[in-house]
Amino acid sequence: MVERDQIPREKMLEIVSDLEEMGVGAVTFSGGGDPFYYKPLLETVKRLADGPIRFASLTNGARLSGELASIFAHHGTWLRVSLDGWDDASYAKYRGIRVGEYTKLMENLAAFKRLGGSCYLGISLIVDRDNAEHVEDSVKRLQDIGVDSVKISPCITSNDGKESNQYHQPFFSTVRAQLDRLQAATSDRSFELFDAYHELDEKFDKSYSWCPYLQVLCVIGADLKVYSCQDKAYTPEGLLGSIEHQSFSDMWLTGKDKFYHINPQRDCAHHCVANKKNLMLSELFAADLDHSFFV
Repeated sequence: MVERDQIPREKMLEIVSDLEEMGVGAVTFSGGGDPFYYKPLLETVKRLADGPIRFASLTNGARLSGELASIFAHHGTWLRVSLDGWDDASYAKYRGIRVGEYTKLMENLAAFKRLGGSCYLGISLIVDRDNAEHVEDSVKRLQDIGVDSVKISPCITSNDGKESNQYHQPFFSTVRAQLDRLQAATSDRSFELFDAYHELDEKFDKSYSWCPYLQVLCVIGADLKVYSCQDKAYTPEGLLGSIEHQSFSDMWLTGKDKFYHINPQRDCAHHCVANKKNLMLSELFAADLDHSFFV
């Protein structure tokens, strides 16, 4: 990925038109940087807000303010804010930014909830050895601010599940104890705590040879290329095609071979967020359709 790459405004609006004509249901804005720094984003989400496509975004929350925040609050489906630090000093150290941005983030989150609207505001808290003792306090503060959910996940240190588990082993019980206390104390039904902090499979081997999920959720890169998934974005093996000199719909609807050149058994021996979905879809597609009427 080249940091200066971004989708030109005209191309972004062309993509939106394609997605509307193709009947796409939803769009998520993400990136190697924060999508809220993308200048055409406001115009893009205004266009989406007037149409049938739902939209959401990942963000660090630094620019979650003004008209853009208002559009998301009242027309967006969800926002997910990534978080690691627990105060100004730790947040600045994690991100390599000036001290005080954590306080600004908390203010932005609280102000966003005061806007009302139906947009679901979730926090993704990634646990490592530095913030392991601060999980409980962080969740309580976020709950007091009014966020809708916090997801607790382990940082992935290696494509070898055993190595990642070994990294977390010294503080695993500390984090688990905090999560157990939080679960026991959570009575507010408007707040959800997603506990994804668990040991990883030691092997990331895949049992299927085709990835159905890449036909459900692809990645349009800032380099005007389309990739199979977030894990393989900006890699040659994940490339499905380019839209630099053609429309997204022309690229997507022309030729089927591109959807089958990735073999998860061969190419995806790593952590994959779509693995459980792929297992479910593979089982569904392998079923005898004549028998499905009796289920």
